[in-house]
This record gives sequence, structure tokens and C-alpha cells, in this order.
Amino acid sequence: MRAAWPAIRNILKAWALLLGLCAALGALGWWIDGLRVALVFGFGGLLVGFGSYWYSDRIVLGMVGARELTSGEAPPLQTIVEKLSLRARVVKPRLYVIPDSYPRALSVGRSPSSSSIAISTGLIGAPSPAELEGIVAHEIAHIRNRDVLVQTTVVVLAGSLVEFSRIGGWLSRALLYVLGPIAASFTHLMLSPRREFEADRLAAGLCESPHGLADALIGLDQASELVEFHASPATEPLYTINPFAEEGLAKLFVTHPPVGERVRRLRDLDPGWREKLRAA
Repeated sequence: MRAAWPAIRNILKAWALLLGLCAALGALGWWIDGLRVALVFGFGGLLVGFGSYWYSDRIVLGMVGARELTSGEAPPLQTIVEKLSLRARVVKPRLYVIPDSYPRALSVGRSPSSSSIAISTGLIGAPSPAELEGIVAHEIAHIRNRDVLVQTTVVVLAGSLVEFSRIGGWLSRALLYVLGPIAASFTHLMLSPRREFEADRLAAGLCESPHGLADALIGLDQASELVEFHASPATEPLYTINPFAEEGLAKLFVTHPPVGERVRRLRDLDPGWREKLRAA
């Protein structure tokens, strides 16, 4: 039951998100002109919700400029994904590459049978095989737990609110001060840092060792300190770690727990690792 609970929780969150959107738009319609407009607005919320369900993954992949990998590209990565997908008992995700030297990875989709993983060119060749396997396993864990169902939709909706502020002309800064915190509050309401701990734990099991992912998290954290990352801060929940400097608007969207705490928990899954290292 424990293994199934994250997936059940995310399905419930997805339904709560859909019903909440319909209720909010319906209430707005009621305030504008009574029951008839409330029904129209509520139905519009239903259409938006189902549209987000079917197209959010494509929107996110478009936001990050990803393109799909062909079956002949990056054979080692293809092998890792296929092996881990079999272990996780999920359909092999579609693979995308982000033409960017900044090392990052993300997963998007609707279900364990309809998801995608995108990895930047800077990550494909940078880490050791064990570290790359750990990162891929972490993203597959998000797919198996159905985190992608909620993450993808939340990022699109929150990102839309942030981008909406740009149409305000001279009012854009004022709109950003209003819509930015609303989008961030919505993100934190739907996404808990606990999902990262659970994905780390499952990834360690898929890799049969927690240390590849732990080393990869340290490497990604060091890269984030050396290179400034530019993207919509609303995309923060998608990545393996938070790649943004925690300042300004980006500080509001931080949903990842500290890397040090994640590494400590991963190491604790193998209490004798220090003795093994000394013996080697």
C-alpha cells in the first residue's frame, strides 16, 4: 500500500485541481451575472482542465525547446532508460534532448504509460554512468508515482499566470507582484517537497544503490552555483534539483528540499557505505 500511495495521492490532487478550477471559474461567473454565466464559466474550466491534461506535456517540452531523440541517438542513454523502465514496470518514456550545455533533466506526462523524459546535451555526456543512471531513475520514479501528472499541469498553469503579467505594458511590474505570489502559492499548495524524497528513495531501489544519484545531486548542485540558469521560475518543480538562484521571483517557486538533506537521506539507505569505501 505504501508503494501505491504516492500515485493515489497524485490522482486525487489532479481531480482536486480540476474541480477547484471549475469551482473558481463558476464562482467568478456567478459574481458577474448569476447562474447562467456561472455554468458557462464552469464548463470553460472543465475544457481548460482536460486541455491541460492532454497537452501540458507538449507545452512544457516546447517551453524548454526540447526535440525528440531518434532510436539511434545516444545509445547508452537509451539502454539506461529501457533497463530502468523495465525495473519500474512502466512503459519506456519517450526521450527528448534539450540543446543546452547546462546539465538538467525533467519528466512530463499524464501517466506511467504516456510520459517523456528530457535531458540536456550538457547532462548526457557529463556525469559518470552511475550518476546518469541515478538521474534517469529519479525521473522514472516521478513517472511511476504519477508526480508528472500534477507537476506538468501545475507548471503550465503557474507559468501562464506569470507570463500573463507581461501583457500589462506599464502595468506589467504591478501585475507580476500580484500574479507571481498567486502562482507560487498555487504551486506550493499542489506540490510538496516530500515527492522528491520519495522519488529519491524509489530511484535508489531501481539502481540497487543510492550513491549514483547522491553523487549526481552534488554535481548538479555545484553546477547551479557556477552557472546562472535562465528560464521561467515556474518551471522549478520539473527539474531534478532547483537550478535557480534563490532570489527575487525565483525564490517564491522553490519546491525542492535542500540538496544536502536529500544526499544525507540517500546515504542513510546504505549505512555501511563509509566502511566499504575505506575497504576499497
